Amino acid sequence: MTARLLRGRLLSFHRMPESLDDRASYLYEEDGGLLIENGVIAAIGDYATVKADAPEDIEEIDHRPNLILPGFIDTHIHFPQMQVIGSYAANLLEWLNTYTFPEECKFVETAHAERIAVHLFDELLRHGTTTAAAYCSVHKASADAFFAESLKRGTLMIGGKVMMDRNAPQGLLDTPETGYDETRAVIEQWHGKGRNHVAITPRFAITSTPPQMEAAAALAREFPDLHIQTHLSENGEEIRYTCELYPEAADYTDIYARYGLLREKALLGHCIHLSEREADVMSETGAVAVHCPTSNLFLGSGLMPLKKMIRRNKPVTVSVATDIGGGSSYSMLRTMDEAYKIQQLLGERLNPLESFWLMTRGNAEAIRLADSIGSLDPGTDADLVVLDARATPAMALKMEVVNSLAEELFLLQTLGDDRSIAETYVAGKAMKSTLR
Repeated sequence: MTARLLRGRLLSFHRMPESLDDRASYLYEEDGGLLIENGVIAAIGDYATVKADAPEDIEEIDHRPNLILPGFIDTHIHFPQMQVIGSYAANLLEWLNTYTFPEECKFVETAHAERIAVHLFDELLRHGTTTAAAYCSVHKASADAFFAESLKRGTLMIGGKVMMDRNAPQGLLDTPETGYDETRAVIEQWHGKGRNHVAITPRFAITSTPPQMEAAAALAREFPDLHIQTHLSENGEEIRYTCELYPEAADYTDIYARYGLLREKALLGHCIHLSEREADVMSETGAVAVHCPTSNLFLGSGLMPLKKMIRRNKPVTVSVATDIGGGSSYSMLRTMDEAYKIQQLLGERLNPLESFWLMTRGNAEAIRLADSIGSLDPGTDADLVVLDARATPAMALKMEVVNSLAEELFLLQTLGDDRSIAETYVAGKAMKSTLR
């Protein structure tokens, strides 16, 4: 048995905080002990108590005065877009056609896909992200590279071979039949291998014909427990074009509903411009609206009403994500800083406790994996992030006047980045310190 004891300030959420004063919504130990056995959290509490019950010769790692939290969860990234990030374009469709699609064509080459997979996992772990839901390219080789690297690192990852059979370069097109067959092959090869989860992944309705959407629907029926991921209501031009392609549908959301693609564990990227009817359908089906703030701002797509969705009479399940490479940072801290600003522009408040709940347990609950990740509860996987609020001179100076946990979290969210990640653990194994 491998075991170690981490010491530090522990923070883990039970539920979404109702306010900054909602102390019951989270566990906080000022001098905490976290016992890890065989990659799983075995015990949590004050250090002295946990230490007293631990084996005498156990390895101890002292992270004081840093915070130890569950690893960050990113519910929407694009694995093939690492070299697309920071590309200048006017809007979503121009950006896709000018930069993204040409870049994704390279992933037909196994060697290229494997090289980029190494870099992707390095960046995620460098930024404290231990789980992500990733779009691979249309090529099965890209999914193979992604899942093989995940297996090597021991991470819990969600990913899928993109299905797209129109409105893209020839090198990025499959067919309804090959999209189905290759997705099925990825499921058989990778789902449940290590900690891998395969997602059914029609890119979005613009790039899938009705026959391919039927193929995705067939996969959804055959594999009712799998995640589904696609895009919804990101950009005005996209919405208009999509509805022209599916004139029989009541609206964009109705397209996915007609093909049985709205359900729990269905992750729909963006959801900025939903009507009340569409939001009701999302709520009724349990589908997840994935907020991608840095991408929405970078591409000028709009301001997603996150708080409004949460407090509707029929609440919509929400999660937060970087959307690399439309998004402009791998950091979930930077992502939540931009999410905060968007809510400010909408006349709303997103407090730091809510932000950190969203990055951890909130995202875990949204993707229906809270039994495994997203908290420091005993029995869950020991995927952790250690946060240093004094990581830069500017942060250290600010910390001199920080007087509460909430203020410290807001500082991390506002000024933090990969330098604030003192360590990242995957199944109890330190990962960031081993990176190049």
